[in-house]
Amino acid sequence: MAVTKELLQMDLYALLGIEEKAADKEVKKAYRQKALSCHPDKNPDNPRAAELFHQLSQALEVLTDAAARAAYDKVRKAKKQAAERTQKLDERRKKVKLDLEARERQAQAHGSEEEEEEKRSTRTLEQEIERLREEGSRQLEEQQKLIQEQIRQEREQRLRGKAENTEGTGTPKLKLKWKCKKEDESRGGYSKDVLLQLFQKYGEVLNLVLSRKKPGAAVVEFAAVKAAELAVQNEVGLVDNPLKISWLEGRPQGTGGRSHPGLSQSPVRRAMVVLTLVKRERRKNDVGADE
Repeated sequence: MAVTKELLQMDLYALLGIEEKAADKEVKKAYRQKALSCHPDKNPDNPRAAELFHQLSQALEVLTDAAARAAYDKVRKAKKQAAERTQKLDERRKKVKLDLEARERQAQAHGSEEEEEEKRSTRTLEQEIERLREEGSRQLEEQQKLIQEQIRQEREQRLRGKAENTEGTGTPKLKLKWKCKKEDESRGGYSKDVLLQLFQKYGEVLNLVLSRKKPGAAVVEFAAVKAAELAVQNEVGLVDNPLKISWLEGRPQGTGGRSHPGLSQSPVRRAMVVLTLVKRERRKNDVGADE
């Protein structure tokens, strides 16, 4: 990979959304998250996505190689210092003209040395990147294979979801109800994040909408019928404010029952509720002992 002026101008840490002291593990994790969303296979009609994916790949190569990263950090530090000097000069221009001219002459003399140092640092960075190109980037290949595998798994999951939904009338949707007063800002303990946390453990959730007219109601849409069935059969919600779950769309043929109250007769659900109550009672006892 040949170094480009664009690469030298970019902030690779900001591109990946990481801190300057991030370890290799954090760099790779950030790369996978960013690259997955803009992978060319997922965005075939978006040339900007391919360009961003290429930039992310360059960032991974540089920041996971110790020598290349050190050279890049040196160039980045020099540019940052130059930008700070420029800002200070802008503030000084408000002062007396003679004083400004004297300071500018000093800055120019000092800047010549720093420009030479920046050139040397840039050449070092170019050499390290050229070395990476000649040796091949094993880490980049590994990360891209992981992304390809994740994309394949997502496609298979979507295909399985479509196959399971052939028995229903579309993607499975469940209607959720719980006790909630209109003036209750906490919505009875059920925010969108809380509901997602409850239902995502059964499978991929495509959408979750809280009702604006009814404070204690929502609709959750799953990618697969099996996930919706598991939610209907097992989810109870919060112990002190159980959920009532019923099919809205996509219920498979042959399934009986309408809605289940939050506390059903399933031994598994009863065990879950009892375990939650025991944990809560233990926390209360611990707090009382501390007091």
